[in-house]
Amino acid sequence: MVDSLNLVFSFLYQFGDAFAFLVLSACGLAVIFGMMGVINLAHGEFIMCGAYVSTRAAHAGLPMPLAVLAGAAAAGIAGMVVEWVVIRRLYERPLDTIVATWGISMIVTQGVLILLGPSMQGVGTPFGSFSVGGYSYSVYRIILMLSAVAVLAALWLMFTRTRFGLLSRATIQVPHVAEALGVNTNLVYSLTFGLGAALAGLAGGLYAPTMTLVPTMGASFMVEAFVTVVVGGADIFLGTAPAAVVLGVIKAALTSWKGQLAGQIGLLIAVIIVIRILPRGISGKILRERA
Repeated sequence: MVDSLNLVFSFLYQFGDAFAFLVLSACGLAVIFGMMGVINLAHGEFIMCGAYVSTRAAHAGLPMPLAVLAGAAAAGIAGMVVEWVVIRRLYERPLDTIVATWGISMIVTQGVLILLGPSMQGVGTPFGSFSVGGYSYSVYRIILMLSAVAVLAALWLMFTRTRFGLLSRATIQVPHVAEALGVNTNLVYSLTFGLGAALAGLAGGLYAPTMTLVPTMGASFMVEAFVTVVVGGADIFLGTAPAAVVLGVIKAALTSWKGQLAGQIGLLIAVIIVIRILPRGISGKILRERA
């Protein structure tokens, strides 16, 4: 009985860990790709920006929560600059955003490598660990799980209960009507893109204590972020969270059974199946049934 409870707790812990990683890595991409239609291949570099800035801020003596927020803010500002300089001219050419953001990704990665070197000293995982049934678990991973839920709740409140959320949804869905009603659509686009970049930076800052900080670290987030957004579909709330639950269960089950590699393969197989059965993802299915 005790062994069974230990196995259940281990599975739930692995599921929560996978869910948190999928949600935190995908939310920024869901805003930029799912809502704005911009295929952002520089998503990993915004994550890296958040991780690097938060780590530097922590080394400078800033408390870790404030350091993470500083990383998110830095990534958000960088995102607004990228939107203003590059992306703004490509909203009617979505395929061109692939080339543009891929180029930005290459420039940033190589620039950081040249300027800051191949790696950065980390800050270490805080809060220690606890034991259940002879197995040790990180307390910080529990905080990441709670952070993922908090981010989803904050985004829901922002996009459904604030004026910015209303203007953002209106601008993205019917930009010409919104502009005719006096909305500064350029500013809304910039702020929305900046929000997506800030969410990416937040993910980087939160996961910085758990990872080796290298210029290419964003690549470790990219596959699972895109898989989550593709499986979830365009709606960040009806898609991203359910997709993270489904994929989290798949990854946790396969990881417990056959290891980390099996979990990664399971995610890729899942996205292939979903694209075949639900080409618009989970949220597309839900919205079609509602209509």
